[in-house]
Amino acid sequence: MEGDKAEIGKKQTLPGSIAALTASHYRSADYSGMANATKRAVRNILERFRAEHGDKRVARLEKRHIQKVMAEKAATPDAANRPLRLLRTLIAHAIDLGWRRDDPTAGFKKLRHRTEGFATWEEEHIEAFLAHHEPGSRAHLAFCLLISTGQRRCDVVRMGRQHVRAGVLSIVQQKTGKEVSIPLHPNLRAVLDARPKDNLTFIMSERGKPMTPEGFTNWFRKLVEAVVDADGKRLLPDGLSPHGLRKASCRRLAEAGCSAHEIMAISGHETLAEVSRNTVAANRIHLAERAVAALEGRRREHKL
Repeated sequence: MEGDKAEIGKKQTLPGSIAALTASHYRSADYSGMANATKRAVRNILERFRAEHGDKRVARLEKRHIQKVMAEKAATPDAANRPLRLLRTLIAHAIDLGWRRDDPTAGFKKLRHRTEGFATWEEEHIEAFLAHHEPGSRAHLAFCLLISTGQRRCDVVRMGRQHVRAGVLSIVQQKTGKEVSIPLHPNLRAVLDARPKDNLTFIMSERGKPMTPEGFTNWFRKLVEAVVDADGKRLLPDGLSPHGLRKASCRRLAEAGCSAHEIMAISGHETLAEVSRNTVAANRIHLAERAVAALEGRRREHKL
């Protein structure tokens, strides 16, 4: 019954507490409408916050409490900003429930920090990885799917033969709900043609099951760490991730002279600003040479 559903978690938590509010939020339309990957990320943060502050009363939450939470994580701005964002969501839910009238998070600004986000793979990184993980391996397959399609890990782990028609891979992105259609690069087509056709999903775990995005990332990090020289010295820097290959894919497209809208057609980015952030690592010397060559051609055309 609907009434029973609304009581979930009541016996385990103190009414009016952070824990009770969190449990109520999990039953809200805001949370249920999130993509599964987003739900997992949100729940991981909220559960840590609930473990630390779950017994505290929502009505007694003050600005000084939030200041303390922010101060404790000030050394890592991302670790402070994510809980602040979610805490605002919880407080908005508390106001809707009538548990409090004001928002103690109002006026708090995100901690500022300079970051380029996920590290972009450079060509020497790509060459080192492919030299170590040879064609035919699951590692090589995963790498080729990432670099050739420019998609997020949550979409790459879902890709399979059902998404390929007439040499075009089409998939609805989990994060945006947008369908992207990507003509297969000849190299990727050769890799896929060489794979066994006993599973629809391209990338399977060692146990023969589809991988979760989180499991895929953990596995991929180990693949990066495994790239070593004859003396066992690592050849790839820390921080190289699947998302860094998405950025590398965009970088390659930019260096090939693709326009922002052409890149968006493949990557599925929704704004030009997002594309700009993902192509900031484009080889500036390469692009500058193209620009000068174009200018030289125009000068000759006009005899200037």
